Amino acid sequence: MSVAGRICTAAALAMCLVAGSASFAQADDDRATELFQLCATCHGSDGSGNFDYGAPAIAGMPEWSVKTQLTKFRAGQRGMHFDDIYGMRMRPMAQTLRSDEDVAALAAHVASMPKTHPDPELHGGDAANGKTLYAPCVACHGLEAEGREQVSGPPLANVSDWYLLRQLENFKAGVRGGRPGDQTGAMMRAMSATLTDEQMMKDIIAHIQTLSK
Repeated sequence: MSVAGRICTAAALAMCLVAGSASFAQADDDRATELFQLCATCHGSDGSGNFDYGAPAIAGMPEWSVKTQLTKFRAGQRGMHFDDIYGMRMRPMAQTLRSDEDVAALAAHVASMPKTHPDPELHGGDAANGKTLYAPCVACHGLEAEGREQVSGPPLANVSDWYLLRQLENFKAGVRGGRPGDQTGAMMRAMSATLTDEQMMKDIIAHIQTLSK
């Protein structure tokens, strides 16, 4: 084959690879859109959450964080305690994801959605005191509550305040963080034990709300 022929063949192969990659990407997008329809039932079509359904805002969450939580639900590390009503509702939803590829596709879709800014539902929190109380949280959740992938610390900014309170209460009561294999949950359970009352929790959450952008 001539040099020109080899160049044409190589170019054709490259075009096929590009076209194939685009087809796979489109298939992933279509699958993710399909999967999100179930999520939208509780979390809203824009991922802004729904207080009445106990579903937090999820739009714009980092892909790694969404994957981590979905994996925990699928593995039974979350949503297994009888007092975790909303978690028990979420677990079968996560189990509809047939494969790790489904989890990855859905996580990428959620991460691509524009962030929302949930309206505050809690009152009486002291953000100034909460800033002091938040100091130990920085190691895992970041100075701006942006989350830290290296330690699997999820972002807290732009998360529904009522949801944060419920999770702190769940950790403190042992409703969450006690399942085998949930190492980060176990750490949070220990941290939540240092919060002696709801006021301290509200103070921390009030500070986190000042970091939402």
